Amino acid sequence: MKQEEHSSAGESREEDAADLTPREQKLDLGQVRARLAAGGGKEYWRSLEELAGDEHFAEMLHREFPRQASEWDDSVDRRDFLKLMAASLALAGLSGCGRKPEQTIVPYIKQPAGLTPGKPQYYATSMTVGADAIGLLVESHEGRPTKIEGNPDHPGSLGATDAFAQAAILGLYDPDRSQTPLYLGEIRTWAEFLDIAAGTVAVAKSSAGEGLRVLTGSVVSPTLAAQLGALLAAFPKAKWHEWEATGSDGAREGGKLAFGRYVQTVYRPSRADVIVSLDADFLGVGPGHVRYAKEFFRRRKIGGPAQTGELNRLYVLEPTPSVTGSAAEHRVPMRASDVALFARALAAELGLGGAAAAPAGSEKLLEAIAADLRAHRGTGLVVAGEWQPAEVHALAHAMNAALENAGKTVYYIEPVEARPVNHLESLRELCADMDAGHVDTLLILGGNPVYDAPHDFDFAARLKNVRQTVHLSAYFDETSANCVWHIPEAHFLESWSDTRAFDGTASIAQPLIRPFYQGKTAHDVVGAFSEKPGMTSYDRVRGTWIGGRTEKEWRKWLHDGVIEGTAYAPINVAVKWSPGSLPPRQAAPDALEFIFRPDPSVHDGRFANNGWLQELPK
Repeated sequence: MKQEEHSSAGESREEDAADLTPREQKLDLGQVRARLAAGGGKEYWRSLEELAGDEHFAEMLHREFPRQASEWDDSVDRRDFLKLMAASLALAGLSGCGRKPEQTIVPYIKQPAGLTPGKPQYYATSMTVGADAIGLLVESHEGRPTKIEGNPDHPGSLGATDAFAQAAILGLYDPDRSQTPLYLGEIRTWAEFLDIAAGTVAVAKSSAGEGLRVLTGSVVSPTLAAQLGALLAAFPKAKWHEWEATGSDGAREGGKLAFGRYVQTVYRPSRADVIVSLDADFLGVGPGHVRYAKEFFRRRKIGGPAQTGELNRLYVLEPTPSVTGSAAEHRVPMRASDVALFARALAAELGLGGAAAAPAGSEKLLEAIAADLRAHRGTGLVVAGEWQPAEVHALAHAMNAALENAGKTVYYIEPVEARPVNHLESLRELCADMDAGHVDTLLILGGNPVYDAPHDFDFAARLKNVRQTVHLSAYFDETSANCVWHIPEAHFLESWSDTRAFDGTASIAQPLIRPFYQGKTAHDVVGAFSEKPGMTSYDRVRGTWIGGRTEKEWRKWLHDGVIEGTAYAPINVAVKWSPGSLPPRQAAPDALEFIFRPDPSVHDGRFANNGWLQELPK
C-alpha cells in the first residue's frame, strides 16, 4: 500500500523520518565526532538533541515557553517593569563607570583613609521638595550611595524620612534622566549655552533686563535666593515669578489676612493634648510633616508624656483619606467646601464672633470639638489644611489665639521661603506679560508648568510668544518639549546646594558621587547670566556661609548636616482680623465638587518615573 501511495520507497522513508519526534531521529555520529574534534576545551550539552544540533531543540531554547509563545503579548508588564527597575539599581556601578575617563587613572595602591571595602560610610545632606527640607544620612559603599535614612540631628527629620526621600536613591540611578543639553531637540554643549547666555546678558544690560523673566518653584535655598536677588539688582526691569502646583497660597494669604503680613506657622504636636485638623494632612505632606509625625506618635506611646500621662486626641475633617486621617480617633468625611463652613461655625461656637451654621449632620460633632478645645485651653491645636482657602487659615489662627495656644502648641516665625508671594497671581502676571510680548527670555528653573499649571492658562501656547526659553529639568518633560533650550538637572545626591527647614534651620546639601551625566543646578543656570558664569556650585554655596567662619566650622556643618544657630526665632504677632468680617456663605450640598491634591506616591508628577513609589499601596 505504501508503494502505491508514494512515488518511491526513498521518498516514503524521508517523509516517515520527518514525522518522527526529535528523540526518535538517529544521531549522525560522524558529524558529531567531527564537531567535537573541531572544538577546544570542555564542552557541555543538555541532551543528545543539543549535541546533534537539532533545530527543534534550538527553537525550544529560544523561547521560554515553546508552545503558543508567539501568541503572547510581548509588551512590558508590571513584573517586567519592576525587574528592570531593580536591575537599574543593581547595575548602578556600571552606569557610574560608563563615563569616558578624562585622564589616565590606575587603581589605588594605598587604600584611602577611612575606607574599608565592604564597610559603608555615611554622609549628611538634605533633600528639598517644594518648601520642605529633610535632613538625611546617606549610606555609601565604595563611593556609591545605596541607602537613605533620616538625620537625627536635623530638626526637619529627627532621624526619620518619608517615601520620597527613601526612593531618591532609585531616582539617582534612573537611566531615563536627561543627560545632555538640548537646543530645539538637538544635542548641544554647556559651553554653547554659556555663549548664548553671555549674548543675552549683553543685550539685557542695555535695557536693564526689561524682557528677562525667571520662573521658579518655592525657593528655600539661601544661595539661590542671593543669586536671584543679585540678578534683579543687575537688571532692575527683570522679574522673578514663582509657581508651585502643590504649594499653599491659602496658608500664605491666611497668615496675611489674620496678621497683616506673611508668616511661617510652626506646630508643636508634642505639646498638644487635643488636635483638630480642618482638612490638614500635616502628618503626611507639607513643611515639617516628618517631624510632626515623629512628635505626634511619640504621644501615642502607652504611658504618654511624663507631665500628664495623657494620650493625645485627634479630630480630622477631610474629603479624602489621608495619612493624618488614618491616625485619628474621630475621622469625619466632609466635603472640602463644607470644611470652611464648619470652621466658621466652630469659631462662632468658641465666641469669636460671626454667625454660621455647621454643615448638616455635624452639629453634635461641633459641640463636642468646641467643648474639648475649651477644656484643653493652652494644650489644644487647630490646624488648617494646605489646600483650604485663606479664610480657613485665618480662622485657625484666630481660634488658636483665643484658646491661648499661640506660643505653646503653635508659634510663628519669619517666612522660610526666600520670597513669599501668591503663586497663582504670580503665574497669572507672567502669562499676561507673555501675551503682551513683554517677555524675550524666560528661565524656568525646575517644575513642569506646561503639565501642572491651570488648564485655562494654556502655558504651552504662551511659551511660543517668547523668543528664548530655557528649562532646567531632571527629565525631558512637557515643558522641555516646548522650550528652546533644555538643561539637564543634576540630582541632589550629585550636586552642591543649601536649604532651610520648616523652622528656618539651614543645612548644606553635599554630593556623594560625581554626576553621571552633564547635569547642572539652578545655581549654574542663574550664574550663567551673572558676572561669574564659570563659578561652581560648590564655590557659590561655600561663599554664602564661609564669610568670617573657619574651615573647621565648614567641615563640622558638612559632618553634622546642620548649621547651628540658624533656626528662626519666634516672632510676636497679633490677630488683626475678626471672623465676623467674613461675607455670608451658604452650603451647596447638591453641587458636584472636584478636588485636586498631590498624589502620595508621585506628588505633583515629578516622581512618576520612580518604580518604587509607583508600587506604594494606597
